[in-house]
Amino acid sequence: MLVGKGKKWIGLLLSAALITVTAACSQTTGAGETSTLERAKAEGKIVIGFANENPYAYETADGTLTGEAVEVAKAVFAELGIDEVEGKLVDFGSLISGLQAQQFDAITAGMFVNPDRCAQVAFADPEYRVGEALGVKPGNPKNLRSYEDIAADKSAKVGVMVGAIEIEYLKTAGVADDQIEILNDQPAVVAALNAGTIDAVTMTGPSLQAFIDSGQATELERVADFKQPVVDGEEVWGYGATAFRLGDEAFAEAFNAELKKLKDSGRLLEIIGEFGFTEAELPGEMTAAQLCGE
Repeated sequence: MLVGKGKKWIGLLLSAALITVTAACSQTTGAGETSTLERAKAEGKIVIGFANENPYAYETADGTLTGEAVEVAKAVFAELGIDEVEGKLVDFGSLISGLQAQQFDAITAGMFVNPDRCAQVAFADPEYRVGEALGVKPGNPKNLRSYEDIAADKSAKVGVMVGAIEIEYLKTAGVADDQIEILNDQPAVVAALNAGTIDAVTMTGPSLQAFIDSGQATELERVADFKQPVVDGEEVWGYGATAFRLGDEAFAEAFNAELKKLKDSGRLLEIIGEFGFTEAELPGEMTAAQLCGE
C-alpha cells in the first residue's frame, strides 16, 4: 500500500508539474504573439534585417541606412512610437532564416510576397508593385530579350542574386541550372557582367535602373523591349512588403493600419517616389492575404 500511495503521489506531482509547465508555455506563447511589438514600443527601437539592394534597402557611403522599404518602415514605425531603426546587413538568401533565429525583428528589403515565403514569415501588406528587367552587354550581342531567349541559347549565362525570385522565374522559362550564376548580392552580379564572366543579369526594374543611374554598371545595357516572365499563363509582377516572424501577426496588423494611412494620404507615393518609383508602381488594393493565397 505504501508503494501504491507513493506511485499515486508521484503521479499527482508529475501531473501538477506538467500542468505548471504547460501553463508556463502557454503564457510564453501567448505573450510572444505581441511581445516583439510591445518591446519595440517600450524601447522605442527596432532591429531590421536588410540586404544591400538599391533602391529597396541599402547603406550609403556614410553608413546611413535608407531605401524604399527602409523609409516606408521608418515612417510606419514612427507612428507606432518606434523612432530608432537599427539595420543588420545579411545576404538576401539569409533574411528569412535570420528573422526566424531572432537576429532581427523584421525584414525591410523589398521582399516579394509569395505563398512559399508566406509559410515562413508574416507579411504586412505590399508597398509597391514592379516588374522584372534584363541587363546585357552593350549592343546585346546575344540578342537576349526574354528568359526564353536565355534558355534557347545554351551558351548564355545569366547572373542573379542568391535567394531572389528571379531564379524560380528563370527555371520556369526553361533556363538550365548551369546557365544560372547565383551570387551573394546584386553588386556582385553587376560586377560579374562588367568582368565578362556572364552575359546577362536580371533583377527588378528599379534595381537595375539604380545601377545604371549610379554609374556602377559600366558594361550594362537595359533591354528596352524585355518580355516579362510568364507563369501559369500570366505575366508575373512582384509585390514587395515588410515581413515579421510567424507569431508576430499583431505587429503586421499594426503595421498595416499605419501603412494604409500612408496610402490614403498619398504620402506612400511621396516616400517611394524618392527612389524612382512612380504611381504605376503603387500596389493598389492588393493585400498580403491575397498574395499568400489565403
